[in-house]
Amino acid sequence: MSDANPSSGSEAADSARGERRGKAERAASAELSEGDFESFGPREMEKLGLEGWEAAFDHDSWITGEELIDRVERDLQRRIAYRDVFAVLERLEEDEPHLLAYSDEGYAIVYPDGAVEGTGTVVRDVKPSVALCSMDDYEVEEPPEDWELPSPEEVPEGTGDLGNKMLQVLAFGLGLSGLGMILASVFSGGAIGTRLIPFVLGGIFLVGSLFLFITVANARLSDRFRAVEYRDRLRAAHVHSPERPEFVPVEGGKLVPMEAVSEPEEGE
Repeated sequence: MSDANPSSGSEAADSARGERRGKAERAASAELSEGDFESFGPREMEKLGLEGWEAAFDHDSWITGEELIDRVERDLQRRIAYRDVFAVLERLEEDEPHLLAYSDEGYAIVYPDGAVEGTGTVVRDVKPSVALCSMDDYEVEEPPEDWELPSPEEVPEGTGDLGNKMLQVLAFGLGLSGLGMILASVFSGGAIGTRLIPFVLGGIFLVGSLFLFITVANARLSDRFRAVEYRDRLRAAHVHSPERPEFVPVEGGKLVPMEAVSEPEEGE
């Protein structure tokens, strides 16, 4: 019977992965200067020799497989919860686990080897998470329980109701003060020059009051339009719905060939 420590296998794997990553970094940095890394482009790619490419892009140097899918899933859930990413996130369990993220205008599929394919801005949002989660030293934060996007019915009309009410109270106070000063200057006795000052100040107060009322009305209208637009995006993305947008290449919980999927039209 073996007396080996169960954790020794995991520690050895982590140590081997760290050595491979160190080899990748040394091989790449040996052929590129520090300035090249800061502005890495096609010209710098030509400088990177065969050894540097093989070491830097060796899959064993980075986290891949189901562990990568688990990490990316948690990272995207956190970003969706903080509204950094607008997407519906699903995990597809086929021969290998995959991640599917889609919105109202595009989708992204994350493969266990770290590859990402899809269309639209979702691909741009997903790729940074995949790159970060493939690194050992990146700590993935746990997402909140209610990380999903809200249903269209849960979106409120506006988010600044308290601020709007405070502005209304201030506008009402300015208008009342301005009206009082104008009436006082009209019906009070005294020289015209003496009555002119409160009359002008009252007019300024009334103009300020009108400006604040217009600002509140515009803010409420803008909030309403934003809420309507957000609800439309949620409906188009089929949030909290058993259906998916037509351009998502998934049928019956399985990926379908790209040729069988119609691309989303621009402007949708």
